Amino acid sequence: MSYKTFDFSIADHVAQIVFNRPDKANAMVLPFWQEMADVFAEIEDRPEIRAVVISSTGRHFTGGLDLSAFANIAGDMLQGDRGRVGEQMRRAVAEMQESFAVIDRCRVPVLTAVQGGCVGGGVDLISACDMRYCTADAWFCIQEINIGMTADVGTLQRLPHLMPEGLVRELAYTGRRMPADEALKTGLVNRVFDSQDDMLAFVLDVARTVASKSPLAIHGTKEMLNYTRDHGVADALNYMQVWQAGMFLTGDLMEAIQAGQEKRPAKFADLLPAKKLVRKRQR
Repeated sequence: MSYKTFDFSIADHVAQIVFNRPDKANAMVLPFWQEMADVFAEIEDRPEIRAVVISSTGRHFTGGLDLSAFANIAGDMLQGDRGRVGEQMRRAVAEMQESFAVIDRCRVPVLTAVQGGCVGGGVDLISACDMRYCTADAWFCIQEINIGMTADVGTLQRLPHLMPEGLVRELAYTGRRMPADEALKTGLVNRVFDSQDDMLAFVLDVARTVASKSPLAIHGTKEMLNYTRDHGVADALNYMQVWQAGMFLTGDLMEAIQAGQEKRPAKFADLLPAKKLVRKRQR
């Protein structure tokens, strides 16, 4: 499937999503939100994909939400019965949240490589990823407070799990820019690079390393990390017991052991595609 707001490719079991509107600071226009849901649906449908890298082109990773694209929608919401308009707005926000929730729920790890500005919706997006990397000129801004609104697509819900809560509150209340060195010190990003080329080379190498592991074990690891984030320790340990009861007995374990003994790279089969017995996804 082809996409308008980003390029999509697959190589070495790694899918790449590359924002391709540098002349518009890769702003998130209306089609972007649908295409993000669509591309991750495609990723879920393709078991050969074992890791995803999201990157960008041009000076900035993304300028965030394209406000001009939403001007007419905002105008429409100022008319009509307030209760009904409010209920409609709630569903609209839910649709936009889903465009990044698919990243969080993706069965494979999602890595992101940020250069320049990562503004507003960009912070929502990267907070849903598994690992974040950036260049030395990168900066991050919870822009919504600067335009008189509350960030509503995931930043305020996910960022406190990635950084000290006090700092998240400072950024969310003030709308200031956080530079790359501070993002590294506070744990938002894993590493900072001098150039975008160096960053992408490293991130793709990490993604290929992830892709070389057992896809069943990687899926289980992400599932457990996400579940533990959202639940208490006792519940998470119980879920781990149930998961292992169903997933532990796999040929991947023996393949990893044998490959180690034979001093060769392990070779793991892809996960099985979804059966889609009752629901056929339309594209």
